[in-house]
Parts: sequence; C-alpha cells; structure tokens
Amino acid sequence: MTPDSTLKVKAIDWREEELYLLDQRLLPQQEVWVKCNRVEEVVEAIKAMLVRGAPAIGITAAYGVALAARQRFAEQPQSWKEAIQEDLAALEASRPTAVNLAWALKQMRRQVDALKSDQNPFAPLAAFARAIHQADQEANLLMGKLGAEVLASNQDHGRDVMTHCNAGALATGGYGTALGVIRAAWDKKLIERVHVNETRPWLQGSRLTAWELEKEGIPALLHVDSAAAHQLKTHPISWVVVGADRITANGDVANKIGTYQLAIQALHHGAGLMVVAPTSTIDMELETGDEITLEERDADEVLCVADQRIGAEVAVANPVFDVTPADLVDYLVTEKGVIHRPDKEQLEKLMSRKSMH
Repeated sequence: MTPDSTLKVKAIDWREEELYLLDQRLLPQQEVWVKCNRVEEVVEAIKAMLVRGAPAIGITAAYGVALAARQRFAEQPQSWKEAIQEDLAALEASRPTAVNLAWALKQMRRQVDALKSDQNPFAPLAAFARAIHQADQEANLLMGKLGAEVLASNQDHGRDVMTHCNAGALATGGYGTALGVIRAAWDKKLIERVHVNETRPWLQGSRLTAWELEKEGIPALLHVDSAAAHQLKTHPISWVVVGADRITANGDVANKIGTYQLAIQALHHGAGLMVVAPTSTIDMELETGDEITLEERDADEVLCVADQRIGAEVAVANPVFDVTPADLVDYLVTEKGVIHRPDKEQLEKLMSRKSMH
C-alpha cells in the first residue's frame, strides 16, 4: 500500500523510488521539498531537523535503509549486508531521544537479515518502508477517533484545548497524533478553538502547528510559552493534548521541552492531560523516565533567531525534551487502545494486545 496522496498536509513522500522530505525549517514562509536518494542525505536531514517528530523520523529512517541497501548492493553486491551495518548505525545515531527511530530500524534490520546475500534488496525494503508509513497513517486515524471519544465524555471546563510543539501530520506519516485527536474532535464539533504554545526555540507551534490548523480551517489562538498558565486560568480549556517521543514502562513521557510544566499547570487548573502516541513510542526496556537520554542541542538555537543574535554572551541550557511523570498523565491514547492513568501493569497489558486496525 502506498501513502495517501490526498492528505492536505504531509511531510514525507516516496515517489519514483526516491524520498522527498518537506523542509520544515522553512515553514510557513516556504514549502520546499528536498529529494534524498542517498542514506547520507537522510541522516543529515534527521540531524538538521529538516524532518522532525518521532513517528516521522522513524518512517524517514526506514526509507533511508532502503536507499542505503540500493547504494551498497550497487557497490558491493556480494557483501552489501555487511556494508549496510555502518549505515544502520549512522541512522540510529542521528537523534537520540525518540524511540520510534530505533523501533523502525529494528523492523528494517529484520527484513535485511531475512534477505539472501546475493538478492537485490531495494524493492522489498522499499515496500516494507512504505508499509511502515501506511501503518502509521492508519494508526493516527484510529488514535484520532479514540481520543475524540475521550474528549466527548470529559469536557468539564469548556470546549477549548491546548497543544504544545507539533504532533500533527508534519510529525508523522500523516494526520497526526495529538493533532489527529484535535482534527477528529473538530470534525465531530467537540471543540471550538485550539490554544497553541509557540514552542521555543524552534517555534514548532507557531510555525508548524498553527500552519496545519490554518490549512484545516480549525480556529487557533497562538501564544508565547510563558503565557500557558494564564491561558489555562482565563479560558475554557478542558484538555492539554500532546504527543510523545518516548514513553517508559511505568508511563513516564518524554516530549518536547515545556510539556512537564504544562502538565503541572493543567493539574492546577483542572484541565486533563492527554498523551497521544503509537505503541512504537513505548519503550518497555526502560523502567522510568530517568533512564531516557535527553537530547541537548546547540546554544545558538536559543541565542539566535533567523541567524540574528538576540541573547547575551552567557552559558546556555538547551534541552530539547523533558520528562512528564506518569502520575500527571490522565489518558494515554494509542492505536491499541486507551489507558486511564497509565502505569506499568496497564502498559504491559496494552503492549500484549493486537492492534485495533
């Protein structure tokens, strides 16, 4: 199955045996698609955040494996399986926090291992990467439906929701996780407006989420990150809906920096916190969020805006993610079902289930 070409917003396109990525660094001013036909280009695209969002990174890496295999087989047809190990390692090292990357590479590695050494690997690996892409879209649609059902039964404070960073079609194979729930809720007339945190320093909220919502015709209200508590206090916001980059066995959630403080603010103001993520984001090998490697990026991302320096000459902390403890999460929505107040026992049961789609 090929990815849906009718989506209003998408970040990844596989066509004519080449990978095209929407350069998210240039949105919303420019919509520029970058062609990748070598694995080195895919690794750099992930590192440089040309593509971002945990599911999208995983899908991109899967296509990267297919491109690497084509390259290696052309150069070393008898030993391509040994040679491709270097490419798999480079892809895995491109971003450390999101588990979807490692998950997708694990799936692709199994396919590589199953192929014969003298078999041209490109077609079967490209087909499997496309299947991962399509499955993510289908999972997003299902999570949107399940999350909207939770919103429908819990709207104590009003019909507004808040979101942080971008967990939409741009961060996934299409439709989105957190924004997928918001899209589905809007279609069912369950919500009236989305409060969007700008999400410094990369401004994924103001550049990407607001852009997606505008394209869909969903009313959005953009505000600076430090206004979130004020918005929760003064507006009828029932839910904070976010995605995740890694969820540990006990239900702790690593997501974009700022999510942890939003969770505390939501609890204080009586709003629910909903985390929406595919089960590929759940890492049962890590017991708690304390074990997650949290990426720290370059100081210039904080000190500069559009290559213009705005900060003083001081030391800079630029953590990209934080960890929200499981006891602050009201609902976890996945393609295998919904968990209220996630914990280790419930997550183990969830992971043993078959997918609902």
